[in-house]
Amino acid sequence: MITREVTIKNSVGLHARPATFFIQKANSFKSSISVEREDRRVNAKSLLGVLSLGIVNGMQITLVADGPDEEEAVEALTDLIENELDDLK
Repeated sequence: MITREVTIKNSVGLHARPATFFIQKANSFKSSISVEREDRRVNAKSLLGVLSLGIVNGMQITLVADGPDEEEAVEALTDLIENELDDLK
């Protein structure tokens, strides 16, 4: 199992369109992937779960992956959050 803390940098957070891209990326991996915010943990492959966290700019979340491609999953999702989501509004 791998965990990594990531700070949301894009202006709208993980809402609507950015959340959809995040979930599509998460679904491309075989590993079980979760997103944690404060005391809540949701399935990173569930749009309703991710949206229910209300993740906005500046929040810190924790990515948790467990499975055969866990390292690749965490790396790819971290890269998406840190470098690619700001253009998706």
